[in-house]
Amino acid sequence: MDGDRKYRQQGYQDSDRGPDSYRQDRPKQNGPKLPLDVTGPKLPRLVQNLVAARCFNCGVTLAPDTNFKGTCPRCGSALHCCKQCVNFDSSTRFQCLKPIPVRIAVKDQTNSCELFSPRVTVARDVLPAAPAVKAGDNGSVAAPRNANDARAAFDNLFKK
Repeated sequence: MDGDRKYRQQGYQDSDRGPDSYRQDRPKQNGPKLPLDVTGPKLPRLVQNLVAARCFNCGVTLAPDTNFKGTCPRCGSALHCCKQCVNFDSSTRFQCLKPIPVRIAVKDQTNSCELFSPRVTVARDVLPAAPAVKAGDNGSVAAPRNANDARAAFDNLFKK
């Protein structure tokens, strides 16, 4: 009988143990079963959504009251152009989702399209990162600027 078993480990299909013997070995707890976390469920951290238009060229956030007839305040590119429009899609006919009669050749220059509507993005409104603290302020260390500074900071951690 021992030769026809697939597994020869001790305890596998032992006949001296019944199918419920593992349940009898453990003592049963009295009382109601407590939840894993007695403080309750964790609530998600609610963050606000920030809806803003961005320049297609440099990515700077444009003010909500921006006049799209002008240019970008940072890079000077035109804001009333196809690349700034929500209907711009490079994989469609005339590169526009709306049915336009004539193709606009230059997509990043000002045009007079009546179907223009600015592209807006929705992003998380996160707290700004804390600025790097200079050495000596409350005993903290300045952020490393290159690989040697990072290595020196790492070595300082394990000095005796």
